[in-house]
Amino acid sequence: MSLINTEVKPFKATAFKNGKFIEVTDADLKGGWSVVFFYPADFTFVCPTELEDLQDSYAAFQKIGVELFAVSTDTHFSHKAWHDTSPAISKITYAMIGDPTGTISRNFDVYIEAVGLADRGTFVIDPAGKIQIIELNAEGVGRDASELLRKVKAAQYIAAHPGEACPAKWKEGEATLAPSLDLVGKI
Repeated sequence: MSLINTEVKPFKATAFKNGKFIEVTDADLKGGWSVVFFYPADFTFVCPTELEDLQDSYAAFQKIGVELFAVSTDTHFSHKAWHDTSPAISKITYAMIGDPTGTISRNFDVYIEAVGLADRGTFVIDPAGKIQIIELNAEGVGRDASELLRKVKAAQYIAAHPGEACPAKWKEGEATLAPSLDLVGKI
C-alpha cells in the first residue's frame, strides 16, 4: 500500500541539532511543510554528500517554509560524533534524528530488517502531516537537493491551486495544466 496522502504515524525521538540534543515528534512535521529523508548510516560514503547537498540548499528550503529532518538508524550520539569529525557533516544545521530502534524507519516503510538500516528514502509532508511525495533510491544512488526543491515547490503550488497540475519538468512560474475533458488526447 502506498503511503501517499497518509498521515505520518506517531513517533518520538532524539535528534542532534546545532550542538544540542532535542526531542522530535510527529507533531514537529505538522503545521508547515517538511522533508524527512532517510539514509543508511553515519560515517559512510554517499550519505555525507547528500546531507551536505541538502545543507547547501537549506536556506532555499527554509525560504519556502520547509523544514528538513535527516534520519538514520544511528543514535543521536553517533550523529554528534559524525558532526564533530566530518568536514561535510560539520556544516549541518538541520535536525539529524536518531532511530536506533527502527521505529521511524518502519513507520515510513524504509526499514531493511535484514541489516537494521534504512533505505535512502525521501518524504515530503504537507502542513496537515500527510505525505505528498515519496522517492526511494538504491543504496549507492545519491539524491539531488535541487530536484527535491523543485518537487516541493510543485507540491506547494498544487496544494494552493486545487484543480491544477504541474507537468513534467515544471518550474516555479511556468504554466500548469487544468485537467479537463478538453485536454484528453491533446497533450
